[in-house]
Amino acid sequence: MSDAPVSPTAAVLDALDLTPDPTVPDQFSGHSLPQPNGRVFGGQVLAQALLAAGRTVDADRLPHSLHGYFLRAGVVTEPISFAVERLRDGRSFTARRTHALQGGAPILSLIASFQTEQDGVDYADEMPDGVPAPEDVPSALDLLGTIDHPAAKFWAQESAFDVRHVDGSIYLGRAAEVTGRQQVWFRARDPLPDDRLLHRALLAYACDQVMLEPVLRRSGRSWVTPGMSIASLDHAMWWHRDARVDDWLLYVQTSPSAQGGRGLGAARVFTRDGTLVASIAQEGMVRFPD
Repeated sequence: MSDAPVSPTAAVLDALDLTPDPTVPDQFSGHSLPQPNGRVFGGQVLAQALLAAGRTVDADRLPHSLHGYFLRAGVVTEPISFAVERLRDGRSFTARRTHALQGGAPILSLIASFQTEQDGVDYADEMPDGVPAPEDVPSALDLLGTIDHPAAKFWAQESAFDVRHVDGSIYLGRAAEVTGRQQVWFRARDPLPDDRLLHRALLAYACDQVMLEPVLRRSGRSWVTPGMSIASLDHAMWWHRDARVDDWLLYVQTSPSAQGGRGLGAARVFTRDGTLVASIAQEGMVRFPD
């Protein structure tokens, strides 16, 4: 048996490979990847819940939207059960609800809609002009690779995705400009299988890393703000077109509002050639010490 370490990409793919329950129809189980805080990563359980729903849908129907609520913090050391409810099977659209459960209690509730490929009106916003190429933007490894801290090592070396902030990251301190705008290049570190559903699930997985960063930028904070408490509350996503997550994708982000201890992050996702492939919104609990 080889003792070679498993790559971060392979570890993510293994976590997304759910096991069907042989005794209960439309129920699956999965495990979680280690996290510095010991809590289940929201993007992981979101992707797992979508893939569980996709297991009950005809292969010619891909997800075009999802809406999910993060209900409780999951524990990485405990397995997660995914119970899928078949809400509707129409001529063009299929709807599924997935509950992700630990200890019998839901940690995520998600509804996803799937559609057959169809012709129709076709237009899209354009990618902003003047965005530097990802090769010209420092990566998380460039910024954090020499820092001897568990969180820095995790995001720089153990993450399955290469993350590059166009206007500078907020890993180590607040941004020079107080703004809710952010642009981030993303790409899986290794090649991925030719599975369209998997790529859509991985897009949901990856975006949870940065969806609330515009809230921090606009409030003049960073990931190292002392006493900060931050957690995803809900997530909405629309896939417009196919995209490979092992090719560079640009997240163009904003934060239109924050109040009541909550902040809203929004994103449009473009391929490197400028094609709009997804739109995302996420609200999170964001609390700072007085």
